[in-house]
Amino acid sequence: MTGTAATEEDEFRKIYGMDVVVIPTNEPMIRKDFPDLIYRSEKAKFNAVVEEITAKHRSGQPVLVGTISIEKSEELSRMLSKRGVPHNVLNAKYHDKEAEIIAQAGQIGAVTIATNMAGRGTDIVLGGNVEPQVKAVLADDSLTEEQKKAKIQQLRDLWKRNHDTVVQLGGLHIIGTERHESRRIDNQLRGRAGRQGDPGSSVFYVSLEDDLMRLFGSDNVRSIMEKLGMEEDIPIEHPIISKAIENAQKKVEGRNFEIRKHILEYDDVLNQQREVIYRQRRQVLEGENLRDSIIQMIYDLLEQALSLYADDKLPEEEWDLHGLLNYVERLFVPAGHFRREELQLLSREEIKKRLFEAARVFYDEREKEISPEVMRELERVVLLRTVDSKWMDHIDAMHDLRQGVYLRAFGQQDPLIEYKYEAYEMFQEMIHSIREDVVRLLFHLKVNQAPERQRVAKPMISLKAEGKGAMEEAKGAATAGKRTPVTVEKVGRNDPCPCGSGKKYKKCCGA
Repeated sequence: MTGTAATEEDEFRKIYGMDVVVIPTNEPMIRKDFPDLIYRSEKAKFNAVVEEITAKHRSGQPVLVGTISIEKSEELSRMLSKRGVPHNVLNAKYHDKEAEIIAQAGQIGAVTIATNMAGRGTDIVLGGNVEPQVKAVLADDSLTEEQKKAKIQQLRDLWKRNHDTVVQLGGLHIIGTERHESRRIDNQLRGRAGRQGDPGSSVFYVSLEDDLMRLFGSDNVRSIMEKLGMEEDIPIEHPIISKAIENAQKKVEGRNFEIRKHILEYDDVLNQQREVIYRQRRQVLEGENLRDSIIQMIYDLLEQALSLYADDKLPEEEWDLHGLLNYVERLFVPAGHFRREELQLLSREEIKKRLFEAARVFYDEREKEISPEVMRELERVVLLRTVDSKWMDHIDAMHDLRQGVYLRAFGQQDPLIEYKYEAYEMFQEMIHSIREDVVRLLFHLKVNQAPERQRVAKPMISLKAEGKGAMEEAKGAATAGKRTPVTVEKVGRNDPCPCGSGKKYKKCCGA
C-alpha cells in the first residue's frame, strides 16, 4: 500500500503484473493545490520562495519546503538565515533526529526544509506533536501522579489552542522549489499537507533554468515571456502551464520506464539461469541423494561425446574412436580398459551401452571401496564447489558479454536477441563443464579415510587430486563441505603447478 502508486500504474502492471487500486481518503480532501509559478531565472525563483516563506512565518502558518538536492537546501538555508527566519534543515545527515524534527513541522511559525522528503514516514500534526512532551512528563519521577495528570492536561490544552490557530491560518503550507522528473516524488511532498481531513495548501516554484524545463523545451515559454515584456521577478501562473509541465514529467517518466524495462529484459535472461543453478544447489544443501544425478551426468556426457566423435550421420570409417577413448578415459573409464580395435566391431548403440555399463561398474566399485556414506558426502562436496566456482565465472562472463553486446547494433543486429542467443550458448557450455569436472573428480580423487574407530563417531576424509586441474577442485571441495572436514595441500597462485607442467599454478590448473 502506498499513496503514490497511481502515477506508476503502467509500470506496476507491465513489470510486476500488479493492478493499482485507488482507495478513497478516510476524510474529504480539502487541501488547496495552487498552479505552478514559473520564473525566468533560478535566482528570481529562490528570491520569491524566500519572500513567501518569510511572509508565512510572520503570519504563524507552518511551512514545509521541498528541495531536490542537499546543495539547494543549504543555499535556501543561507538565504533564510540572512532574513532572520528560524528554520530546520532535513537532508539525511542527521537521520536520527529527523523523525523528531518533522513531527514538529506543524507548529505555529515552523519552517522546515526537506531534501527529497527526508524524514518521511512521520505524521505532521497541526499545532505540533505533544506526545514526546507527555512521555517526558510520565517519565519524571519527581512529580506525583496528580501533578503528572495536571501537567499533561495543560500540555494538551495548549496543543489544542495551537492546533485551532494553525487550522484557522490554513494548515500546513507546502512549497516545492522545483519539479522532479517523477510526479510520484512531487505527490509525496504535496501529500504531507491535508492529511486526515486537515486543511493545507501547496504550490510549486519553477524556473526556466530547471532541468525539467530544459527537457520540456523552455525556449518557447521564454520567448513568450520576453514578447510580453515580463520582468525576471514576475511569474507566469496558469493551469495550462502546470498541465504542460505535468506532460513533460510523463514523458520523462516514460523514458525512464523504458530504460528500466530494457534493463529488466537483460536481467531476466540471467535470472532464468540463476533459478536453474540455485535449484541444483538446494538439492545439494538439503542433503538429497545425488547418486542418480551423477549417473545421469555420466549418461549425458557419453551422449555428447558420441555425437562429437561418432555421429550417427557419419559413416563408421570416419568415426574418431581414438578421440572417444581418450575422452572417456580422462573422465570415467580406466586407461587401457577398452581398445580401439574392440570398439570398431561394435555399432554406435553397442558402444554407448558398453561404455555406460563400464562407467557404472567402476562407480559402484569406487563406492564400495570408500563406503556409501563417504561417497554420498563426496558427491555433495564436489558438486557444490564445482557449481559455485563455474557459476561465479559465468556471471563475470555474462557481465562482459552485456558490456559489449550493444556494439552489435552497428551490424544491424538486435543486441537483446544476440545477448539471449549467446547467453544460452554460454550457459550450455557451463552446464557441460560442470558435468565434466564433477564426474572426473568423483572418479579420480583419492580419498584417505581415518581409522575405523574414528570414523564411527564422525566420517573423516582427506582428498588428494590426480590429473591436471584436479588440485583446485579438490581444495574447493574441501572448503565447501560442512558435514565432512576435508584437508588438502594448499597451492599458491604463483607457485609451480603440481601437475608438473612447469607453469605457474594460476596459468595452468588454477586458470
